[in-house]
Amino acid sequence: MKILEIREAVASIASPIRNAYIDFSKMTVSVVAVVTDVIRDGKPVIGYGFNSNGRYAASGLLNERFLPRLREADPEALINEAGDNLDPHKIWSVMMSNEKPGGHGERSVAVGVVDMAVWDAVAKIAGVPLYKHLAGAYGDGQPDDSVFVYAAGGYYYPGKDDSQLQAEMRRYLDMGYSVVKMKIGGAPLDEDMRRIESVLEVVGGGQHLAVDANGRFDLETALAYGEAMKKYDLFWYEEAGDPLDYQLQAELAKAYPGAMATGENLFSHQDARNLVRHGGMRPDRDWLQFDCALSYGLVEYLRTLEAIGKEGFSSRNCIPHGGHQLSLNIAAGLKLGGNESYPEVFKPFGGFADGIRVENGRVGLPDAPGIGFEQKSELIKTMREITET
Repeated sequence: MKILEIREAVASIASPIRNAYIDFSKMTVSVVAVVTDVIRDGKPVIGYGFNSNGRYAASGLLNERFLPRLREADPEALINEAGDNLDPHKIWSVMMSNEKPGGHGERSVAVGVVDMAVWDAVAKIAGVPLYKHLAGAYGDGQPDDSVFVYAAGGYYYPGKDDSQLQAEMRRYLDMGYSVVKMKIGGAPLDEDMRRIESVLEVVGGGQHLAVDANGRFDLETALAYGEAMKKYDLFWYEEAGDPLDYQLQAELAKAYPGAMATGENLFSHQDARNLVRHGGMRPDRDWLQFDCALSYGLVEYLRTLEAIGKEGFSSRNCIPHGGHQLSLNIAAGLKLGGNESYPEVFKPFGGFADGIRVENGRVGLPDAPGIGFEQKSELIKTMREITET
């Protein structure tokens, strides 16, 4: 068997929303289709992949470095020992050939896009959902039958007042979510505290609300927000400072007793290891948000889980950023703590299979081969259209 073709395209997920650091007015994603010579139901098996929101399309890196390496590789170098499926680890090694260590920036996004498509193809060729494949190959053989999910929203939006923010959060509760998340740091402290309190009126208590500063704060501001939010007993306080400022995170942990979350902007197992070694993260309460689609893909995510495990953290400490079906499969197959969800933004790339509903803050997965993109009609239609033109 072999890869016949790799197609790449760019899709827009632009919207007028913003967080404390960026707006999404020009946000894009890369979409990749890996076409194989394996035939199922009279059609070639195609694996699809894309990158998570927050990082732009990686077309230049894909087309200048990573896709040419795969196209030029000996087909035998990309398949497993049995010769009956692709080997994601070998493919990853080919993509990363002649790359220096370190510099885990946008190249990790490009590799992650292809890696997602490869795993989708692998599970389709094997004829099983990816979460079952992962449980069998890397887990204990028994995937979780449902996954905790929270509703990420509460963005700053032109003209959006507290009553509209409350209405948004009510919609999420009505959808079946038990935890919601809102943005902070894009307004003065007193205004953000007013916004938080308006949401607490709707959700019924701090354990139903997480807040996200998107790395905006210096240490003084992070501590001031932490002091002001102690009384709320929030589900978590997310990404207070720069993702690589481990000292800030460690100092905040000394002062803020509640749960914290960070990691979505760390893109390698080395960076993840440094966070848990030096960032003051606490295995008994804190959450790690590494996003495989932005950080070299699932091949690297497996290394990340191994690295944090050696430092006392469990896969259950992990709730990935991104809100996509790949992380949902990983959460079920490798028994993570949950997954992010975007009920109202970044469509159609977020969300779950059609017909699967959130119930009591948890969601199930479809029993379909691969990641399950074909079970989400708007998404698969978009990916097929842009990669086939």
